[in-house]
Amino acid sequence: MYLNGSTPLLTSTRRRTVGVVIAAVLLLVGSLLLAYPDRAGAAADPLISRGKTATASSEEDSGHGPQNAFDGDPATRWASAEGKDPQWLRVDLGGTADVTRVQLSWEDAYAKAYRIEISADGTTWTRLADEKAGNGGTDDWSGLSGKGRYLRVYGTARGTAYGYSLHEVEVYGTFDGAPPQTGAFTVVAAGDIAAQCTASDSDCAHPKTAALAQKLNPKFYLTMGDNQYDDARISDYRAYYDKTWGAFKNKTHPVPGNHETYDPAGALAGYKAYYGAIAYPQGKSYYSFDEGNWHFIALDSNSFDRSAQIDWLKADLAKNSKACIAAFFHHPLYSSGGHGNDPVSRPVWKILYGAKADLVLNGHDHHYERFAPQNPDGKATADGITEIVGGMGGAEPYPIENVQPNSQKRISGEYGVLKLDFTDSDYSWSYVGTDGKTKDASPKYACH
Repeated sequence: MYLNGSTPLLTSTRRRTVGVVIAAVLLLVGSLLLAYPDRAGAAADPLISRGKTATASSEEDSGHGPQNAFDGDPATRWASAEGKDPQWLRVDLGGTADVTRVQLSWEDAYAKAYRIEISADGTTWTRLADEKAGNGGTDDWSGLSGKGRYLRVYGTARGTAYGYSLHEVEVYGTFDGAPPQTGAFTVVAAGDIAAQCTASDSDCAHPKTAALAQKLNPKFYLTMGDNQYDDARISDYRAYYDKTWGAFKNKTHPVPGNHETYDPAGALAGYKAYYGAIAYPQGKSYYSFDEGNWHFIALDSNSFDRSAQIDWLKADLAKNSKACIAAFFHHPLYSSGGHGNDPVSRPVWKILYGAKADLVLNGHDHHYERFAPQNPDGKATADGITEIVGGMGGAEPYPIENVQPNSQKRISGEYGVLKLDFTDSDYSWSYVGTDGKTKDASPKYACH
């Protein structure tokens, strides 16, 4: 569109619910589409941002995370920290796209000045649109022309004394070349979690790891056993775990550890009473589920010596149709911590390796450790299983004692969680401390 026949001018259209101008607006839109038929094609481009992975410079609280701006629900919203400039909201489209339109639905806390930017790598940004006199409502930027995988809204001046808040960000366009990674999702995981302490004790760690886990706002959570100390009684689950990690119990897929077997009421009694069908969705203490192109297998490593679970595992893997496989259970086959290697897991590893499984997550030793891909005999190999020990969810840390072959990184004494990023064909992760800082980041691994 041109202004007085001069240079092109890109402006945002703000939609208002003023009935007296609806007919005039419709007439104007119709005339523009006739005059500029290429705009009709742009308007028809599909929405490509719904449900995609989002990050932000900050969030007001755990209920206003960045994912809310891409969930299609006008009742939810992302909100930044109050009173600070600049702030940004970013979405990973999952593949390189030609972006033609971006629509922003502001809450009362809007941006007076902001930019819409696009990037191929999430580092170098190109400006698509620039607003210097925003007044909230809905900003509909059409006629854009940009190519990249990442798009962000970068606010430089608030329109109120609060922060920035968006109900929805809708990105329209078409993907270039290879199809997008539509199965992308994030998971948060930890083991060895709730000591018998509460947030009133400054040394109590599981309230801090729970706050971090909730802030990361994953698709779901995994626990790798010893969820509640010391004997995993139902009364202790309610008094401690439920006050922290219990906040997102319905989004959690747990497995039991050895401490869940110590319950005086019976092995796994408190565990089963607390989680119910969440931990026994298939009527057993082991189960499986799918997400995207991934098959997740939750195992009870307390009973790896029982044929029933082994037979079930073989049958479950035989029925699997997903390209990528991850398993999680308590006892690690390899560990450089105090418990060390646990051969009870070797038969399961052999079955998983034979099925070309990609990833195993464990707890038991209270530290973080990642291993290079290896086979059940501990030989490094490209088609091996990648193992992570993630036992820093809140229990007292254990020191590193005997570094194992193929161990690539070890951290003890810093509590935190695993943030795992999955796509249709690969995965990577970071170990995030309770201070919010990344302590370790993995390479990206392709599924077998």
